[in-house]
Amino acid sequence: MAQAAAPGRITGKTRIMFILGDPVAHIVGTALFNEHFREIGLDAAASPIHIAAADLALFLDALPKMRNVAGTGVTIPHKIAVVPHLDRLTPRARRIGAVNFVRCEANGTLVGDNLDGIGFVAGLARNGIAVAGKRVLQAGAGGVGRAIAFAVAEAGAAHQVIANRTPDKARALAEEVGMAFPACRCAPGPARSKGFDIVVNATSLGMHAGDRLPIDTTGLAPPCTVAEVVMTPEIIPLLAEGRSRKCTIIGGKEMLLEQLQLAVEFLFVKRTIGAAEPS
Repeated sequence: MAQAAAPGRITGKTRIMFILGDPVAHIVGTALFNEHFREIGLDAAASPIHIAAADLALFLDALPKMRNVAGTGVTIPHKIAVVPHLDRLTPRARRIGAVNFVRCEANGTLVGDNLDGIGFVAGLARNGIAVAGKRVLQAGAGGVGRAIAFAVAEAGAAHQVIANRTPDKARALAEEVGMAFPACRCAPGPARSKGFDIVVNATSLGMHAGDRLPIDTTGLAPPCTVAEVVMTPEIIPLLAEGRSRKCTIIGGKEMLLEQLQLAVEFLFVKRTIGAAEPS
């Protein structure tokens, strides 16, 4: 890896990564990446890039032509929509059906991976929360929800309930997870928190003032853990509810912190866990 230039100095040798979203005002991950680049001595810089859905194909077509760009992170609402535009997917991304990092190869091809799920489980572990043998309720079956559902099952959860505003999406995801990891009893169900060890919000609810709670919190009680994927604001209403009920709370930032070095290895070192496959 190229050594970093002086702190804060971006030159023609600096490798660039984006975080792709719509909107981007809430994105704080680029600051974490830039801090991480400085810590490890990598001459790289991260920036949010605001691309609307209608312009996604145009952006992804242009991305490999930007010769100093290593790739891009992908956030709401593009994690599933980017998949048809990529040349290759890692086996993990193919199974999940969503991508949160895209790497530019020297030959102009784009490779997608998904680090959300393994980052989420690692973030729980770093805070002393084990998934193995636990009962997990998850709200959300979109891009990040799919990644977390597979990762939680792979980590040994005994029982997983997936709730979604579109019941068919929850049912389809539960079936896919159950087929991939039959030891985890996975089913669709209501977003009622009573009786679960870990409650996860994998939706964007809580990002905006006035959002409804994604989960019925009346059943929350210790030793339940309430975990979140939203990073801004840091304490969304769901986490505030969990804290008021004496539950352990895990903010959305924890999931990204565990992905920083994994993303560096994927984008800059070009190291991938498992071979990439044609998309």
